[in-house]
Order: sequence, then structure tokens, then C-alpha cells
Amino acid sequence: MKPEMVVRRLVHRMGYRYRLHVTDLPGKPDLVFRRLNKIIEVRGCFWHQHGRCIDSHIPKSRLDYWLPKLERNQSRDAANLRNLKAQGFRVSVVWECEVKNEKQLATKLGRFLNR
Repeated sequence: MKPEMVVRRLVHRMGYRYRLHVTDLPGKPDLVFRRLNKIIEVRGCFWHQHGRCIDSHIPKSRLDYWLPKLERNQSRDAANLRNLKAQGFRVSVVWECEVKNEKQLATKLGRFLNR
């Protein structure tokens, strides 16, 4: 199952309601909780280069294509995060590798949403 769907179903089971991909916010965040001023971003470890993950490797071929692309993704993520925080949102990033352990993920998201 896709990581975003796992997070969406888990948060819904926890009793939270959210908006998806809100277009008037920077980067169209994945899950937006307006009343809580909180956002959950679900990111793929490869595409967004999760630093502590084996899945965030850089391909060995076509480096002239992959390096700029992956760096652009990271800089865009950082800019969107700064803009969202400037608008008063708290943001939690869920990495693709974190979705594998649903119990730990539920604890992480519960803490974030209940704060």
C-alpha cells in the first residue's frame, strides 16, 4: 500500500479529519489539519533523500540528471517547510521507511496531533 494511504487511514482511525493537498498552501501539503494548524507531509525516502535511510541512495548512472533533480526536491521541501512555519503551521514529516512499523507511526502521529 502507498505510504500516504497508510498515514491517511491511520489518522482517520485515530478520529482526526483533514484536507488533502490544499492548493493555497506552499507545496500542496499531503494532510492539512486547519483547526489544529498542523500539517503531515509524507515523503518518499528516495525522491526526497531521507538522510538516515538505505533507500535514499543516489543512482550510479546518469548523475548529471539525478543529482540536480534530487537536490531541487530537497531545496523545494526546505522552502515549503519555511513558508508553512511562517504561516503558523507545525509540520511533521513522515518518511516512507517509517510507515513499515504502524505501531511506532501511530505513536509518533498521536504525539504530534495531540500537542
